[in-house]
Amino acid sequence: MPFLRIAAGVLAPVMILAGAEAALAQEATRLGPDSQVERDLTAGRVHNYTIRLEAGTFVFIAVDQQGIDVVVRVIDPDGKQLDEVDSPNGRRGIEPVVLFTEADGDHGIEVRPLYEDADPGRYTIGIERLEPVAATPAGRVDQLFAAWDRPGWPGASVGIMQEGVIVYANGYGEAQLEYGVPITPETVFHVASVSKQFTVFGVILLADRGMLSLDDDIRKYLPEIHDFGPTITIRHLIHHTSGLRDQWDLLAMAGWRLDDVITRNQIMRVVERQRELNFQPGDEYLYCNTGYTLLAEIVSRVAGQPFPQFMREEVFEPLGMGRTHFHDDHEMLVSNRAYSYGFNRSGGFQNSVLSYANVGATSLFTTVGDVLRWTNNLDEGTVGGRRVIELMHQRGLLNSGDTLDYAGGLGIGDYRGLRLIGHSGGDAGFRTYVGRFPEVGLAIAVFSNIGSFNAGLMARRVADIYLEGRFSESAESVGAPAAEPAVAAAFDPAAVALDDYVGRYYSAELETAYSLVVGDDGLTAVHIRNEPIRLEPTGPDQFGGNFGQIRFERDDEGTVARMLVSSGRVRNLRFERVDW
Repeated sequence: MPFLRIAAGVLAPVMILAGAEAALAQEATRLGPDSQVERDLTAGRVHNYTIRLEAGTFVFIAVDQQGIDVVVRVIDPDGKQLDEVDSPNGRRGIEPVVLFTEADGDHGIEVRPLYEDADPGRYTIGIERLEPVAATPAGRVDQLFAAWDRPGWPGASVGIMQEGVIVYANGYGEAQLEYGVPITPETVFHVASVSKQFTVFGVILLADRGMLSLDDDIRKYLPEIHDFGPTITIRHLIHHTSGLRDQWDLLAMAGWRLDDVITRNQIMRVVERQRELNFQPGDEYLYCNTGYTLLAEIVSRVAGQPFPQFMREEVFEPLGMGRTHFHDDHEMLVSNRAYSYGFNRSGGFQNSVLSYANVGATSLFTTVGDVLRWTNNLDEGTVGGRRVIELMHQRGLLNSGDTLDYAGGLGIGDYRGLRLIGHSGGDAGFRTYVGRFPEVGLAIAVFSNIGSFNAGLMARRVADIYLEGRFSESAESVGAPAAEPAVAAAFDPAAVALDDYVGRYYSAELETAYSLVVGDDGLTAVHIRNEPIRLEPTGPDQFGGNFGQIRFERDDEGTVARMLVSSGRVRNLRFERVDW
């Protein structure tokens, strides 16, 4: 039977109009097949639209943001909220709404600013496609991707395998906007962290041959890594429980841009200088790209050959993955590759540059067809055998005895009552997801080259089509309620003596320094490679900003002596205050 889904975006919390806010809502404007509405939108306003649809209708509605970030709410004829969409594209670009209707009647579309204090902006809303729901699953997938099936746009490549046979493969949009090259199932994508499962497979192949043990100390193979005291094992790296700091966060703190050329040697030099862990190995799970760069290095040293060559000979060639390789040379030419894009300030597209020359955590280049051959091997064990496949799916254990939902570069979970094993990826403008439902023999690969795309969400929407009637839970049951916000203690940012923090701060681990200065914008951190970073007081001796969360420590005389910087995957990196 038909279903309704939003084509892309991040699900946002339900917003209910109440009190004075409800009074600001506009009377509903009716949308017709040829209507195109352009309107100004300001903070606190809500614009409502209706469209009369029959059951079994497909409609694609585009909400084009022009200087304001909006969230779009969809309501069925009975007044029930069906979903909300907010793509991670900021204040520019299209919020695509795709409906497969279940009931006759007026369907509501509500447009509101995402932020309560949003600056004024404009948007347009209009119906781009209106037609009967396709009669076949493949046809409905084509409709699902209508928002990216347009010339001059980045898009996506989609592949579906059932019981070991590829039953659907298609491409939408363009792989190279500069030359109008279309995306096809043969287009080669950088798949970011989807790479990790392949890296683990290489490690486990060597373990199965007795060439290493997953419980070996990593310093057995990487003696240049600092001895932190407690042992870090290969298994810790695989399950993100090593306590090591994440390489991308460290490089960003050191002043690197992630569109710089970043090589394996550069990453290794940064990791070698680390002297503290985020936590004791095995105590916690914290996603860590560093561990996977080290895993690839271990494979290379144990196998006695470059990691990309080992994987090509041992995995890709035996599986017939002829368009797949690990990309460790940013200057290497790749035939029929996709480049990545994002929205610019005028609502058009710009390049999202990616110049990685490192492998393990990322940098697998592949196609949806090739990667589906890989997912079939994870079921069949043609390469590696059953023992290797079982170890790939072995979930991590913490020191507490708790079992993780993460195995060998694979997330182990469920969707609507069916077991779902997969992994997503995101670098620059690439957004990727590969997942499989082993109980029902379905695997799905979705690769995109636009940064506002939600590949995991779209893969689940594809599963809704191909597994219709086979789920034990409804779509509405998926997801957990949002946590209640914490109540903050009273704190007056205006009372902070910013001059206390002025000075130069140096990290020996990163060999980099920041100067903290006070100006018209308050306290800012200045680095030779970056634009000044504004730091906002958040508590006593604590500041926040896109540099991370900063906690200052004082000496016995009450003078600020150092700052400890934390980000999502780095904790308490020390910057000592030094003389100017």
